[in-house]
Amino acid sequence: MSLAAPEVTIVEVAPRDGFQVVKPFIPTVQKLAIIEALANCGFTRMEIGAFVAPKAIPQMADIGDILKAAKLPASMRVQALVPNRRGLDAALAAGVRDIGWVISVSESHNQNNVRRSVDESFRDLEAAWRELKPDVFLRFNLATSFDCPFEGRTPEAKVLDGIERVLGFVEATEIAICDTTGRAAPDHVGALFETAVKRYANDKITFAFHGHDTYNLGVANAIAAYQAGVRVMDGAAAGLGGCPFAPGASGNTASEDLVFAFEHMGIKTGIDMDRLLAAADLAQAVAPEQAAGRIRTVPRKRVLAGFGAQTKGIAA
Repeated sequence: MSLAAPEVTIVEVAPRDGFQVVKPFIPTVQKLAIIEALANCGFTRMEIGAFVAPKAIPQMADIGDILKAAKLPASMRVQALVPNRRGLDAALAAGVRDIGWVISVSESHNQNNVRRSVDESFRDLEAAWRELKPDVFLRFNLATSFDCPFEGRTPEAKVLDGIERVLGFVEATEIAICDTTGRAAPDHVGALFETAVKRYANDKITFAFHGHDTYNLGVANAIAAYQAGVRVMDGAAAGLGGCPFAPGASGNTASEDLVFAFEHMGIKTGIDMDRLLAAADLAQAVAPEQAAGRIRTVPRKRVLAGFGAQTKGIAA
């Protein structure tokens, strides 16, 4: 596919995927400052947290307080991740209407991540889906779609089977194919998405890419996904993040790196780079040793040279 399509949506996931692996508890007020700074950059979608057991992911224990206190644009779609029915019920009770439900392709990772089999997770999702109201948007996250830290490379057929299984009972959804460990290469990403988009995409079924930058391939992989027809990409400010249950995986692809790459290619993101760099500095401060990405390390004047005209006009 050519790069003729002029836009891409970047979903900011630092408040969930970025914060979840930080060991010292980040004060709620600090989280709110980062979330609100990110919301002021022009993102139309943000994954603000997860409804999970605090014992498993202590950093998400204040998600209820975050949702009540965060000052966000009325137009922003606020998403929360859930791993099971209990998390879904809690998210809906808190007023969340954009839900990200995660199931791993890999049996080993699903057991480590949510303590149940892949079959059990799918049955849980199907039962919950049949009770969802029309105003709830489901995003289906298919983790370890390229590689599992316990089983190695994931066969493409297993990913396609997972997609078909969810499409067996869901009529409309966004399917995020996730490079949980960051081991995917651009040719692998492109080939898998080309097959999935050609076979399953339509007006009701769309695809997203969730990538990590463990081997410095995050931006290249996102471009490969775009070339295959994907128009929604996840990113985390300052490259924070990683899966607590995927040993060796580093942070998400930095949002600022994705914005720079796509805007540099003439593909609009709607993100104000100047504001994003400032927000990424705030995010970096919560775990400097875990922060990554390249754009923040380049002199700001150089990054923004010839860039501002493309990204100005974002409402405060």
